[in-house]
Amino acid sequence: MPKTDAPDHDDTAPEYMRRIRSFVLREGRLTPAQQRAFDTLWSRFGIDFVSSPGGMPHDFAANFGRRAPLVLEVGFGNGEALAWASEHDLARDFIGVEVHGPGVGRLMNTLAARDAGNVRLYKHDAVEVLEHEIAPGSLAEVRIWFPDPWHKKRHNKRRLIQPAFVALLASRMAPNGLLHLATDWQAYAEHMLEVMEAAPDWRNQLGPGQYAEKPEWRIETHFERRGLKLGHGVWDLLYRKA
Repeated sequence: MPKTDAPDHDDTAPEYMRRIRSFVLREGRLTPAQQRAFDTLWSRFGIDFVSSPGGMPHDFAANFGRRAPLVLEVGFGNGEALAWASEHDLARDFIGVEVHGPGVGRLMNTLAARDAGNVRLYKHDAVEVLEHEIAPGSLAEVRIWFPDPWHKKRHNKRRLIQPAFVALLASRMAPNGLLHLATDWQAYAEHMLEVMEAAPDWRNQLGPGQYAEKPEWRIETHFERRGLKLGHGVWDLLYRKA
């Protein structure tokens, strides 16, 4: 489960001074295997974030050795879904963004075990990756599955899915590109729907105000199964770049 957006500083700052981030850093301890992954596999699967004034977006074709549709997953957690998707959709290239080292290390080990060639990873804030590394109009799909719901009302403003963020996503999407959101928190699902229905750059694939059935490409992960056992519902939302 990705830990999502926190302001750069405390919540007492005026709204215009806050900046949405895509995470709250609650870093766990790396296992020896995960540390070895960073030591030996980062050069193979990782992309270092580089930001410079007037810098050029990253050339992913140079990493993948081809030009193919790009799928971005924001906050991939332990990488279970991203690993499955990349193995079963070889015609597309996948970019994963996650700030939590254990999940990144675990996924690199999984990718190495099957010699994956269509996945590259950032260990960085997804907002900054989108702003500086992703070229406008370059993404075929963005997946944000089970972001932190920030369920307390006073924390709702920390949620990743906000008007400014979905506008940023739209600027990076190819025409008719797909944004797939999923959550197991009903209040956040309602918030997502409200934000997306009001966003001028997006149209609901199922029709105004509609949630989607779980698509076959989103596997049921360990995290989701745990939530279902606790009685949580799950809501999927599919939007196309207008």
